[in-house]
Amino acid sequence: MDTKRTSGWRAIHLTGASFMAISRRILLVAGASALVLSGCAGRFKTWYNEPLSPSVTKGWHVVDVQVDVPQSLTVSEAKSLEPRADIVWREDPPGDRRAQVATIMENAVRLGSKGLRGPRPVILQLTMTRFHALTFEAETRLSNAGVHNINFVIQVVDASTKEVLVPPIDIDAALPALSGNQMRAARARGETQKSQITYHVAQTIAGWLGTGPDARRSFTRMGI
Repeated sequence: MDTKRTSGWRAIHLTGASFMAISRRILLVAGASALVLSGCAGRFKTWYNEPLSPSVTKGWHVVDVQVDVPQSLTVSEAKSLEPRADIVWREDPPGDRRAQVATIMENAVRLGSKGLRGPRPVILQLTMTRFHALTFEAETRLSNAGVHNINFVIQVVDASTKEVLVPPIDIDAALPALSGNQMRAARARGETQKSQITYHVAQTIAGWLGTGPDARRSFTRMGI
């Protein structure tokens, strides 16, 4: 790169290679910005086919919650806005992310099913298909944007006979993620991604079991 003075300004003469390198960097930045601003907008939902009948579920009480997080699910620790993986979770210390997700989901489902106090003991069995929370990079850099994508399959089994009372169904428990100043204010109140996800999944389970308000809804959000 050669430089010379011209009318008080410093003119910069780029070689062809230098010009191409800088151009590539500009294009990469512009592409990333476009992805954040437009490519990730979409429609999301908390959804299950139909709530279970309260006349049935009121006869149950949950004695166990079993959560399977298959090894086939991919995990990412990439410090980026949107890692391409099934499991993205950062609030717990580095470690077994599948085990951490299983603990979060078990606690949430126990909370959501505590309204069942009937005589028949049942087990709620979950298989996770996705647990994609915001990275800290996305939480910090986004504003009024972001989605926590929580997806799983659930079934109900009689704890004594192992009879399947409710066959496997898909539940989508997506929720708007707080980001930017909103999440900073939430953390100042003592909220975390974990507490927000736990509460939402618990409300979803209660709605599905018929012991709480129907949690099904959809929303449009600029999300990652």
